[in-house]
Amino acid sequence: VQLQASGGGLVQPGGSLRLSCAASGSTLHYYAIGWFRQAPGKEREWVSCIAGNDGSTYYAGSVKGRFAISRDNAKNTVYLQMNNLQSEDTAVYYCVADPICKGTQEYNYWGRGTLVTVSS
Repeated sequence: VQLQASGGGLVQPGGSLRLSCAASGSTLHYYAIGWFRQAPGKEREWVSCIAGNDGSTYYAGSVKGRFAISRDNAKNTVYLQMNNLQSEDTAVYYCVADPICKGTQEYNYWGRGTLVTVSS
């Protein structure tokens, strides 16, 4: 499966963005789709995941309550709605795919990232 993340950009603190992860080469609903991010000078961080079988969702503590992951199987796309963005959310965001959700980096498929910059 090939993944393409999009929707990044510049947003002010407190603002919102919606990232999209479009898949090709396979049907998305067979996979768990996750998001990672990597801020400048920092290690890659797991953000969220949505399961392929029952749609269960999982979030890192740093984004819980502010971010929401969802999927549209008809469009073969997963979304990450990010609200109340803060400067510490600035990072390159990557979408990933694997048979199951994991909190580690052991996902089989990685897409190119999209840059999110939170700044006034």
